[in-house]
Amino acid sequence: MKPFGSVGLVAFLALVAWGGNLSTVSAAAAVATKPNILFILVDDLGKEWVSACGAEEIETPHIDNLAKTGMRFVNAYSMAQCTPTRTTLLTGQYPWRHGWVNHWDVPRWGAGCHFDPQHNLSFGRVMKSAGYTTAIAGKWQINDFRVQPNILAEHGFDDWCMWTGYESQNPPSSERYHNPYIHTRDGSQTYEGAFGPDRYAHFLIQFMQQHRDQPMMLYFPMCLTHTPLVATPRHPEAKGALEKHKAMTLHADHLVGRLVEALDDLKIREQTIVIFTTDNGTTPQITGTRHGRRVRGAKGRISEPGLCQPFIVNGPGRVPQGVVSEALTDFTDFLPTIAELAGVSLPADYACDGKSLASVILGKETAGPRQWIMGMGHGPAVLDAQGVRPKVPYAERGVRNHRYKLWVQHNGTASQLYDLAEDPAETQNLIDSTDPAHRAALAELEAVVASFPKQDARPRYDPLAPQPWDRKVGKR
Repeated sequence: MKPFGSVGLVAFLALVAWGGNLSTVSAAAAVATKPNILFILVDDLGKEWVSACGAEEIETPHIDNLAKTGMRFVNAYSMAQCTPTRTTLLTGQYPWRHGWVNHWDVPRWGAGCHFDPQHNLSFGRVMKSAGYTTAIAGKWQINDFRVQPNILAEHGFDDWCMWTGYESQNPPSSERYHNPYIHTRDGSQTYEGAFGPDRYAHFLIQFMQQHRDQPMMLYFPMCLTHTPLVATPRHPEAKGALEKHKAMTLHADHLVGRLVEALDDLKIREQTIVIFTTDNGTTPQITGTRHGRRVRGAKGRISEPGLCQPFIVNGPGRVPQGVVSEALTDFTDFLPTIAELAGVSLPADYACDGKSLASVILGKETAGPRQWIMGMGHGPAVLDAQGVRPKVPYAERGVRNHRYKLWVQHNGTASQLYDLAEDPAETQNLIDSTDPAHRAALAELEAVVASFPKQDARPRYDPLAPQPWDRKVGKR
């Protein structure tokens, strides 16, 4: 099978470019029935720093209120690090399929690599096809805005306010927080005296005000709480790594509150589904306490603190309140879920690995469509004569069902099995256990692993023209 099927993606992209609508409902009905989607993605924050998820060293009241008045999923897997998670969310495909298995910082390293709209679907395009107006603010890093200043429009976003990512040979672009370097339709520049996350949130609020009478898809891949750790406008006195991390987490919670308050002020709260999650676990230099247990940040690792993230969905009148769901979900599910909520179908032959959670989110069922979930991705990608490729042919990954989790090594063999119900800290490896329940779980999860390709794909893109800052083969 080709990555997107044959005719389906071509027809889809042509329809979007033309301005057509794949939805089965009329444009007038869309305004009345389609929910706005506000998707908030916090950077580098595990459950041990969200009090609704059991964190004990911090209070996150605005996030907690979303959970209290909405639905909190306890079994939601991201990928292990930034690039694999973000491309998985956009495409509904696992990294072994879309090829962005490892981190590749396009503005910093380039080498012609980019998230290519000619070869990759995104939820921005899907939502535009359903009649939504779309906006994005925060972090991207999979295109270089110097080379492709309007690429976000090609990915389906009507407007944007983005940190550029660190652009090699452009020192001001390293700033995402204080005096941030931001890219908009007017170009890229430093905003003296501003705090980046506040400016990104303000942009989204303005967009809401301008488009309140249209169905909106708002994507907020927040820069917080990624390093460098900094003091914030609300906690300028923060000193040291832990204090600064707490200050940044509290500021992220504050911005969640600001956005929800804006929905209330505009009287569109009941028309909006808010989704809150994080892209991977906390940076390993930070340790927190959750449910009485010390938890070291596990960004880049396939342990539970690295993969199993806070995931909250809230929508008054649509999403049941106060529900803690044990349904399995991973980040491939986001694309098909919002597509179903928007009333739009993906191309029939599109290779989507995700499954829609819309029925669970809307309270129509509880179990969900999944029997297993998966997370993977670690370290930077590699550049060879053919372009960017995964670091190793087969990346390690974690695969789990409702109770058991299997760790799979780079050679594709199972190395560790854990009973997460009895051993949530993953301390007792059951891979050699003779217990029948353990053997059955191992066989079930190994069958899932056997369904994956034996080698991970490379990213799909047509190389861009060479740039002075491009990384060269063999150079690190």
